[in-house]
Amino acid sequence: MSKTSRPVQTTSMEIHRLKGKRKGASLKEQVWFKNGAVTSYSLAYINLKLFPGDNGRVLGYDNSHGYHHRHFMGKVEPVEFISYSALVERFIAEVHQLWRVEDEEN
Repeated sequence: MSKTSRPVQTTSMEIHRLKGKRKGASLKEQVWFKNGAVTSYSLAYINLKLFPGDNGRVLGYDNSHGYHHRHFMGKVEPVEFISYSALVERFIAEVHQLWRVEDEEN
């Protein structure tokens, strides 16, 4: 009987609860790895004060349901996936832009 090595699977999850004028909102990142490579991911900016639908997910990216897509205030659209790190940069830039608009409106 031969021994076959099984792929190492790990999951990373971080939740950052925001304070100050964004108290109650959060940023969430969940990433699944197999042998060190990203296989699945979910990024979300959640703020029930801005958008009560979709469990408060104002903005999000994930690759569930077999394709890479973007959530924005209840709407879903496919996105081109280059790399996970490029997607994280895009997500952060969009969150900062949302915060700038939110600050200007208040």
